[in-house]
Amino acid sequence: MGSRGPIPKAKSQLKGHRSRDELAGETVTRAPGAHVVKPPAASSEWHPIAKRLWKAAKESGQSRFYEPSDWAVLYSLMDDLTYYKQARVRSGQMLQTIMSSLSSLLLTEGDRRRLQIELAKPVEAEASSVGEAEVLHWQRELRAVN
Repeated sequence: MGSRGPIPKAKSQLKGHRSRDELAGETVTRAPGAHVVKPPAASSEWHPIAKRLWKAAKESGQSRFYEPSDWAVLYSLMDDLTYYKQARVRSGQMLQTIMSSLSSLLLTEGDRRRLQIELAKPVEAEASSVGEAEVLHWQRELRAVN
């Protein structure tokens, strides 16, 4: 379970002494690439904020880690958010439940940092030989230290 309180800094922003494991990126959970799941289309009846959240989820680097069940939950949450935004009388408890559910999908950077998960940008080049792989490895390592 993640910690509460202020959002921790990204590992690359930390200053001071760090262990060798931490410098090598071994204390940060790196999610492996998953199979690609095509999310369903957004509903035209959703509130504009729900549409923006849906678009942000689809375009984020994290979307490739969502399973079909995650997309189904997010779709349901967008329906709930639309209902909440269009209601004449809004329930604070309903908003809290929606926000908590969105948080469990790790939709925001802060939610991911609390669990010490950082999304890494894809590597620009693929190595075609063992020597190139070693050079790319050390380039990534040196970038991470700076």
